[in-house]
Amino acid sequence: MQERPKFLVVCGKNKKRSRTAESIFKNDDRFAIRSVGVSPKSNRKITEKDIEWADLILVMENDLKQKIKKIYSHLEIPEIEVLNIPDEYEFMDEELIGLLIEKISSFL
Repeated sequence: MQERPKFLVVCGKNKKRSRTAESIFKNDDRFAIRSVGVSPKSNRKITEKDIEWADLILVMENDLKQKIKKIYSHLEIPEIEVLNIPDEYEFMDEELIGLLIEKISSFL
């Protein structure tokens, strides 16, 4: 049996967008998912172990991609895709859920 791909979803503080993604996909049999933020104020801050765990990193905005590449330049970083979802949604917002399902499912 092939191992499920591991998606790391990243936003600023891991309070709304990435946490929503993890919540809606946590029981999906097609892939494993983990959510983190890059801010020191994040609910769960990104670590080297997260980078090493992931097969694919999905970031909400392009500047997050650049931050990860800069902070973890000493690691072999998996592919990073930008979802282009702005920080204007609340946790579990219906429109946000629709966007996340559409965009994340496209990587399967």
